[in-house]
Amino acid sequence: MNRKDWKGLKLFCPYTGILWKKYLNSLYKEIFRKSIHLCTAFIPFLLNLFYWPIIILLLLAAAGFSLSELLRLHGIKVPIVSFITEISARKRDDGKFVLGPVTLVLGIVAAGLLFDSPYRTIGILALAFGDGLASLCGKFFGIVHIPFTEGKTVAGSLACFTAILCSTYIVSKDPFASLVIATVGMLIEVLPLRDFDNLLIPVLLSFTAKLIL
Repeated sequence: MNRKDWKGLKLFCPYTGILWKKYLNSLYKEIFRKSIHLCTAFIPFLLNLFYWPIIILLLLAAAGFSLSELLRLHGIKVPIVSFITEISARKRDDGKFVLGPVTLVLGIVAAGLLFDSPYRTIGILALAFGDGLASLCGKFFGIVHIPFTEGKTVAGSLACFTAILCSTYIVSKDPFASLVIATVGMLIEVLPLRDFDNLLIPVLLSFTAKLIL
């Protein structure tokens, strides 16, 4: 293999040299980010036990993170929070306010305020598992990309559908409603909404659940 062929191989194969290291780094970041996403699955249970304290704590967390981000953008790092942000931020967030954690919390709070259990539980679990696993499966197994979605993959969308279908059925015990809610969730997740799907998924799926259950 001559030098020109080797350079061409490195461009197309993510498993060589610097490209492999960048690929691994993006995987680590995604795993870290989505582990936080998945942990939000505990929130419906906590809301049932301590409703207003949890709502207030979530809002305080969003406000505290927002302040930390504003300080970070002005060169002032907040211990722990700024470090976590830096190691988990995507490339598209470089030099920008990292919006994901804020929309994540606000989406959960909105679902909690607008809907009773089990509707809010369905919406929040859809966000935790559907959106969380969609991104991870897309990173690990995503080969076929969906046009006009800014990189969304078939594997990620199927993972989203399956996760929402299962979590909704566990809560509702209604197979038809679970199928409808999973389909709506997958359609929302596949849209190129960036971090704003964190707002739409819990609210719209809680609303859908209330309509059909």
